[in-house]
Amino acid sequence: MFLDALSSFFEKGGLATTLVETIKDYFPPDMSEQEKALLSIKIQEAATNRETVLLQLAMEADRDVTERTAKLEGTASDLKQLPIVGRLILFLRGCQRPLWGFAALYMDLSWFTLWKLTDRQETALIVINTLVLGFLFGERTIKNLEPLLLKVFGNNEKVSKE
Repeated sequence: MFLDALSSFFEKGGLATTLVETIKDYFPPDMSEQEKALLSIKIQEAATNRETVLLQLAMEADRDVTERTAKLEGTASDLKQLPIVGRLILFLRGCQRPLWGFAALYMDLSWFTLWKLTDRQETALIVINTLVLGFLFGERTIKNLEPLLLKVFGNNEKVSKE
């Protein structure tokens, strides 16, 4: 999510390192090494303070989104208040990932052993598999499969440029 991207940005050298490396060439020539080191430390402290504030703001924004979603959609404890229906909904919600996964596994097994599918049906099955994999394993799976998907669906220009 946004917070993961933001923290990985700061882990890769950080803003302070980037700033110091950028302006190091512009230090006055008569500046001593000790003064340069002191200035570098001050820049790093200022940048680190800004990074901390940015991370705190990002965490607050993430928390606000979570709270807003809970208010709009409700929580599991809200569903537990409904005697039978609430528990049934929680059970079905918890079963959703395994059910979709096993359904896709069954369709794939049938595809390779029992069914004679048309090209259009095979394309639909590939889309279903992609959606199920994305649902089960997240966006990273889709990103990793993107070159393969582009080859399968005929967009060879983008694949060959990479």
